[in-house]
Amino acid sequence: MLHRHITPVGYSSAAIDDIISRGSLRDWTEMRDAALADPEIMQRIGRIARARAIDPYEQRHHFWMHYVEEHSPSLRARSSPDWAAVGDP
Repeated sequence: MLHRHITPVGYSSAAIDDIISRGSLRDWTEMRDAALADPEIMQRIGRIARARAIDPYEQRHHFWMHYVEEHSPSLRARSSPDWAAVGDP
């Protein structure tokens, strides 16, 4: 995907935001594969998605925020409550 006004090659923060906002399924698949191979890209996607997911209408960013939380154990531990600590009777 060619990004508007983005010159760096790879998955910069601007490129990730552009792919989430305007990308096709093929672009998303390529970014997903890169994120699964490189934890830094996964974390960058999480930061961008969480920042934009404040708006409830940014459904694409909500999707990626939840995807990162499910596929990155370090982020999942920080973002979700520890239900095991609450305990069941």
